[in-house]
Amino acid sequence: MLVSMREMLDNAREQNYAVGQFNINNLEFAQGILLAAEEEQSPVICGLSKGAAKYIGGFSTAVNMVEGLIKDFGITVPVALHLDHGSSVELCKEAVEAGVSSVMIDASDLPIEDNIHTTNKVMELARAKGVSVEAEVGHVGAQDSGVITNPEEAYAKVEDCLKLIQETDVDCFAPALGSVHGFYQGKPDLAFDRMEEIYKKTKKPLVLHGGSGLPKEDIQKAIGFGAAKVNVNTENQTAATQTVRSMLNEKPELYDPRKYLGAARDSIQQTVKTKIREFGSANKA
Repeated sequence: MLVSMREMLDNAREQNYAVGQFNINNLEFAQGILLAAEEEQSPVICGLSKGAAKYIGGFSTAVNMVEGLIKDFGITVPVALHLDHGSSVELCKEAVEAGVSSVMIDASDLPIEDNIHTTNKVMELARAKGVSVEAEVGHVGAQDSGVITNPEEAYAKVEDCLKLIQETDVDCFAPALGSVHGFYQGKPDLAFDRMEEIYKKTKKPLVLHGGSGLPKEDIQKAIGFGAAKVNVNTENQTAATQTVRSMLNEKPELYDPRKYLGAARDSIQQTVKTKIREFGSANKA
């Protein structure tokens, strides 16, 4: 059974660790992530983007796939299925009605008042279903943008974060503080001072997007400053792709997709296990 993120993130904050969000891009990603979480006895968040849901077949297919794996694999750890970067109220509603247990409404491109208004619309429909909600303040960079060098252009403002929490009471939120989606082009430079101030003033679990490629010490420092959820996708994608490429280069005669996709699943599982240990969530289920 899928659960919301609320309890697992509150527990993470209280015990000073983070829960990983690992995106499911297909069946093998879902398998590897769930098996790793069960092996490590860690709570886990399966991230689902709009694009991945469409690729899989739709939100209902994705929900049924994850719930089926939980049942067939005998998964006992808490599992949330979370809409990642929901771009509209309508998309969040579609995901909630399909059965996801958590949604992110990303209205960060709007002025803070409009961001709050949009977030509250999602809060209303999510709360009615027991679904947890994540919001974003500021703009998390993309992998082709490199490392953000001007904090005032894209980094979250402390007063905006406090206003969002006071007026929405979301379960967690992602303040943009220098992390980027994808691997970093240059040395990451997270605004830890601002992160610490934001957490002290809001007391809400923070979400660190762009966890792929971040040094372990940066991740653990962020956890100390309130990050209870860390998102990882690119590292798993890279591990899976490298495995498939290597296998097909070594065995060009191979044609059974179960052979190379199964190996890709195993590489994802190993990568997730490593990240779970870095985040400190092993044996926290």
